[in-house]
Amino acid sequence: MSVARVNGQSIAYDITGAGPPVLLLHGFPQTRAMWRQIVARLAPTYTVVTADLRGYGQSSVAQGVEAMGFRPMGADMLALMDHLGFDTFHLAGHDRGGRTAHRMALDAPDRLRSLCVMDIVPTEWILTNLTTPLARAYYHWLFLAQPAPFPETMIGHDPDAYFESCLLGFGHAHLSDFQTDALADYARAWRDPERINAMCNDYRAAIDIDYPLDQSDLHRTLSVPSLVLFGQDGAMARNLDIGETWQPRLANMQSTGVPGGHFFPEQSPKITADHLLTFWAHL
Repeated sequence: MSVARVNGQSIAYDITGAGPPVLLLHGFPQTRAMWRQIVARLAPTYTVVTADLRGYGQSSVAQGVEAMGFRPMGADMLALMDHLGFDTFHLAGHDRGGRTAHRMALDAPDRLRSLCVMDIVPTEWILTNLTTPLARAYYHWLFLAQPAPFPETMIGHDPDAYFESCLLGFGHAHLSDFQTDALADYARAWRDPERINAMCNDYRAAIDIDYPLDQSDLHRTLSVPSLVLFGQDGAMARNLDIGETWQPRLANMQSTGVPGGHFFPEQSPKITADHLLTFWAHL
């Protein structure tokens, strides 16, 4: 592990491989450990950077709701890639990492060689169009966004039980789908009360900070080459056309499903890596 002190934060990251730079961003409630099986397949061709978002994993904890918005999270990652000497790079993110990646593309489109978002619909879209089936599957958006310390207190009673329910509850997953060392890495982070608070602030910021920002950007369509991947058996794919939600926002986009649920990068790492390699090879 390396640590970069950038943008007022200490960002934990790993870097491996050789070739054009790639940055991979994890989601909730995970860490950069989620990418290990995929990194092994990308590293022979690309320089792969995996980083913990602020408030997650081994990165520093930013205080307050506004500090956990996707814009400051993205600014950390742009500063990290500056620190590593990469002016432009391929960017892929899953879950919260995908939302951070989308904000990075809006804020700094010239930095990206390509964008890949995994198993998400746009933040503005889901908050505007939250239906009963989606609300049932993704109830945590509303639970975690409740004022402190209510969700923190509830989660803190048994963090393993709560966060494991998140891993299993978003669509066709079993604990055996996750590597033992990755699960241990997630648990070390999610047992920390400060990081529980930071994750709740992430979801509070999505409603209070990111939603208005995204509404102000509805007139913008990104031209960066983009890949939308989603779990074929996940709650989002069961309830809507994920690619269609991105079409007004991504002008140069392709979309495809991957076997598995929301956490398909860990359920189908080879297929996920193959999609990325094929996508990047044609750019």
